[in-house]
Amino acid sequence: MSPTGATTATIPVEVASWVTKFVGGDGTGRRVFEEPFTPGATVRSVLRRLAARYPDLDGALWHGGELGEHIEVLVNDAVLGVSHTLDSPLRPGDRIALLGQFMGGA
Repeated sequence: MSPTGATTATIPVEVASWVTKFVGGDGTGRRVFEEPFTPGATVRSVLRRLAARYPDLDGALWHGGELGEHIEVLVNDAVLGVSHTLDSPLRPGDRIALLGQFMGGA
């Protein structure tokens, strides 16, 4: 709660699987971060704020100003690009997830 007694809205960012190793985890399971929701927040601004606190995540998530290719971003359970882009505004109740892409071969 804020000093005035009002609750501050947050956007949950779930980090799962091997991506957790970039945010202090062991590369298994999941961690959920409640990121402050501010008016005008976008997917990009929330991810940039989280990545600023975790340099390893910043290096893995971003390639210049765009997302790298090994971490999948979901907004409200839909892959980024389906119903949201990096610059889509977020609303209270939205959720972001960062999942490691799995690659395989024969």
